[in-house]
Parts: sequence; structure tokens; C-alpha cells
Amino acid sequence: MSDLALLAGLFLTAFAAATILPMQSEAALVGLLLTSDQSPWLLIAVASAGNVLGSTVNWLLGRAIERFRDRPWFPAKADALDRAQRWYRRWGKWSLLLSWVPVVGDPLTVAAGVLREPLPVFLLLVAAAKTGRYLILAALTLN
Repeated sequence: MSDLALLAGLFLTAFAAATILPMQSEAALVGLLLTSDQSPWLLIAVASAGNVLGSTVNWLLGRAIERFRDRPWFPAKADALDRAQRWYRRWGKWSLLLSWVPVVGDPLTVAAGVLREPLPVFLLLVAAAKTGRYLILAALTLN
């Protein structure tokens, strides 16, 4: 497999994993860390970029929630979104540091859009959380 295809696959997996699709970007990253001759820093950067971009799609959907909330393809079920909005209202923007957590993280990123969190703040907190998770995962994998 070419280097570009490998990196594109990692990016797309990380992107999709940040949406409602049941995917595990962690498994893809660990697999590549163990088998690829790519720089771990490059792999972490590509996975982080894809995952943050996927979360940004959720934020955009949150901004348009009133129009799309009842559509079957919408990335968060009503009860999960309500729970995330309560959490987000209680803890504010800092709850985005949990955006990497399975099941909870995706609705939090949608809730941030619904509640009009400014995009620069959103990007900073989500990038820190998701990149931090990948850095810890890489450190555990490579040691």
C-alpha cells in the first residue's frame, strides 16, 4: 500500500469515527504504529486532523439542529443530545475535553454547535482532547 493511501485511510477512519459511524480510530492508529514504518508523529497528526474535522462536522450539524434534528441520519439521538446539552450547560466549554470519550463525545460536539460555542474555542479544546488521547495511546503502544 502506498504511503499516501495509508495516510488517507487513517485520516478517513479517524474522520468517520468522530461521527455517528461505529468505527474505532484507535485500533487503526495502533495497528499502523505497530506495523508501519511511518513516523509516529505523522500518524498522530493525520489521525488528529481527521478526528477534529469529523467533530467539526458534528458542530456544524449542531448549528443547524432545528432544521435536521428529526432526520434519521442526524448524528445524535434525541435522548443522547438532551443529555449532552445538560452536561454542556453544566460544565460549559470545558466538557469538550471529553470529546474523545466513546458514546458521550460525539453528542457533546453536537451540543457545542447547538449552544453556539465559538468555533475557535471549540477547535482548540477538541484538538487538545483528541490529540492528547492519541499521544497517550501512542506512548502506551510504543513502550
